[in-house]
Formats: sequence, C-alpha cells, structure tokens
Amino acid sequence: MACAGCRSEGKTVGCNNNGDCKAGGCNKLNVFDWLSNMKQSNGEVFDIMEVRFKNGRKDFYRNDQNLEVIIGDPVVVDVPSGHHIGYVSLQGELVRLQMKKKNVDQKDVRSIYRSASSKDLEKYDRIRSKEESTMYRSREILQNLKLQMKLTDVEFQADNGKATFYYSAEERVDFRELIVQLAAEFHVRVEMRQINSRLEASRIGGIGSCGRELCCSIWLTNFKTVPTSAARYQNLSLNPSKLSGQCGRLKCCLNYELDTYKEVLSNIPKVETPLQTEKGAAFLQKTDIFKKIMWFGYKDDHNWHAIPVDRVENIIELNKAGEKPATLFEDELFENTQENSKINADLEAMDRKFNKGKKKKKNKNRNKKRRQHNKNPEQKK
Repeated sequence: MACAGCRSEGKTVGCNNNGDCKAGGCNKLNVFDWLSNMKQSNGEVFDIMEVRFKNGRKDFYRNDQNLEVIIGDPVVVDVPSGHHIGYVSLQGELVRLQMKKKNVDQKDVRSIYRSASSKDLEKYDRIRSKEESTMYRSREILQNLKLQMKLTDVEFQADNGKATFYYSAEERVDFRELIVQLAAEFHVRVEMRQINSRLEASRIGGIGSCGRELCCSIWLTNFKTVPTSAARYQNLSLNPSKLSGQCGRLKCCLNYELDTYKEVLSNIPKVETPLQTEKGAAFLQKTDIFKKIMWFGYKDDHNWHAIPVDRVENIIELNKAGEKPATLFEDELFENTQENSKINADLEAMDRKFNKGKKKKKNKNRNKKRRQHNKNPEQKK
C-alpha cells in the first residue's frame, strides 16, 4: 500500500522507490520481521498486530475478526474517542517480543475494526489536508496568549472528532485557555501532548551533519542519555555546535562507539602526574588510543614527543621507585631521535639559505623596476 506521498487525487500512483521511500512515509521506524510466518507452539498465529500512525507513532491492536491483512495494509482501529486509520507495520511472534520489551499488557490492547476502504482513505486524506493550516493558526493563537511553548505538530483523528497537538516547553505551561480557544476555533476535541526535544526532532526529521537522515527519524526508538564524558573518551573537541544535534542535545551517535573506546582505554595507562625525567617534568598532551601512542611535552619546550604506551608504563614504574630516566625515550630510540634532529637541523639550514637567496632576487627585481621608473617618470607603473 502506498503512503500519503504516493497518492494523487485519491488514487495510488506509486513512487517506484521499491521500499526505499524518500518521504519517510513507507519505512519510517520500520522493524525487520525476522520471525515472519512463525507460529506458536499450539500452531496458531499471534493475533495482535503493530499499527503505525503519523510520524512513526505505533501502537498494538488485536485482530479479533481474523482479517487477512499484511504489512502495509491500512486498517480502521478502535481508539478511546472513536476510530482512527493506521497501517500494519508488524505482525506475528515479533509483536509478542515488542510488547514484552515495552511492558504492554495484552488485556489493555484494543481491537481492529476492519480493513480501510478507498472511501475511508479519501476521507482521511481530506482531514489530514487541514493539519498544516491548523498548525499555523494555532501558532497565531499561541502568540496572542503569550505562552512559552513551541507547537511542533498536529494530528487529526480519522473520524475528525479529535486533534492532538504536540508541543515542547522548558517549563510547566497553563494551557487551559488555549484548549478552549482551539476547541472553539476548529470544533474538535483537543488533546495537548508534551514531547521532549529528541522526540520533537524525530517527528520533524532532517539531515544530520553526516549527510544522512536523522537516526531518531528512521530507526532509533530508544533515546539514551549522552554524557559529556562520551566525547572526552573519544578525544573530541568539546564544541557544542559540533557535538549537538538538531534537537540541541548531544548527538546520539556519540554512544555508538563508546564501548569500543572504553575497552581500548582499559589498556592505556592513566597519567595522573607529569612524568619525571632528568631533563624535566613531561606533561601529557594527547593520546592516540588505537595506535597506543602518547604525546608528552616539557614545560619550556613547544615540541611534542610521541612515546609508546609500554615506555610510558616503564617510566611510571621508575618514578614510583624514586628513579628518573635520562629522557622520555629508550637509549636506542634516543640515538635515533638525535640523528633525526641533526637531519632536521640541516634541512632547516637549507631552507633558510634558499629563502635568503629568494629574498635577494626579489629585492634585485624591485630595485631594477625602481631605476626604470626614475628614468621614465611619466611611465605608468
């Protein structure tokens, strides 16, 4: 069954995307059914289905009438104040696991009335066409009432008996007067539902800094807290503009590789105090976790020295025993660094000589032009 973005004048025209819906209507927050057609131990199929509504909102309904529906079919379901239309998004044994995961009691599950007909879908499309104008008008009412809240989305019920207004607010808002005005303006029963900033971003959708759609908008359903320590573990710059997502909170993707970083960091020594050497105290500047290299620098030296993790552990043990190594490097490594420093010094001398000759040539050309100008003062430069 096509989504609303694939319909034109009540007819299903199809988007030819073969399941890769660019509008997000066909596959938003979809779950791969790896237990499809699996029956219970008594040979019966689990009679509860998962139904998806606008912007990925999902709920569970019981197929009491044994309707022959498949994933993607529109159905008319029972809601507390009438009926609504949704699309079957999951069925079979995987629904039982989803209900167990979300702690949903089977006794509280409502029923599916019937499959939605073309007339039902046409009527629902006419009702949904009012949502955008309703949201704009509602925002004007909010401004007149001077309420500190942000209206995010409006969802009309298929029977046009109720409208749900989704909003976000930092503080508690008294919207009793707002409900009265909205009910009088649109002649429907009004329900105000507050959502957090992450859920707001998932409903609106968008493109992240990675160039892909927001994870919360296409597959992520559980929003875990993202601590600032997740960025510190990964040696990321604590720049709010780069670490924050569209919701204004820390990006959820900071948690994806956090466990790997913690596992690797368990093999990296903790340098709580500077390393003591005969040359002086060396301070930790940076750590390359996966290469297992740590950079140290002296107080009056602006150069950083790359030290292997094994050598750092060796120096820490020597400092605990009251000993100081000659340098941060081992003897062989130190000789190599001395040779490298001589080579670098020779290269720097060659660069200075080259730049000096280049500067003389430039001054020579400048003086030549100046003499020519003095001979012909009327000549333009």
